[in-house]
Amino acid sequence: RERSVRIKLNALESEVRGKRVVLLDDSIVRGTTSREIVDMARAAGARKVFFASAAPPVCFPNVYGIDMPTQDELIANGRTPEEVAAEIGADGLVYQDLADLKAAISDLNPAITQFEASCFDGQYVTGDVDSAYLERLRQTRHQAKEGQAVGGLQFNMGYAANA
Repeated sequence: RERSVRIKLNALESEVRGKRVVLLDDSIVRGTTSREIVDMARAAGARKVFFASAAPPVCFPNVYGIDMPTQDELIANGRTPEEVAAEIGADGLVYQDLADLKAAISDLNPAITQFEASCFDGQYVTGDVDSAYLERLRQTRHQAKEGQAVGGLQFNMGYAANA
């Protein structure tokens, strides 16, 4: 992940040296990309580096088909914005406010009255996701990473086979 960020992005020293910069990204999930971007800005001479996320803090996994880290792998889980800023090496961090995000969408289309925002607020629309479910998900992902059998399947290097 870190190497791919450095391949895709680079900071122009002539644009950031000695300046206070604000970096904007769509979201902060694990913090890997954010940390690398902040490091690049600092290496290019930025005096101060602030980070802004266009999404609210991602504190919960999405269980509806998006392959996402478990809750304990999410950088915002259990951390304040100040703590996340310190983790990614930024001088400050601002997140999009969830209520403001919902209001902006509703203003654009008043017909939208419900939102699936579980990765931000932990409220799962199906009503069957609780802390026990999330713990089973965490254990399954951990076992898969370790190459252990999960539910009759053996996971190894991203491939599943009958165990």
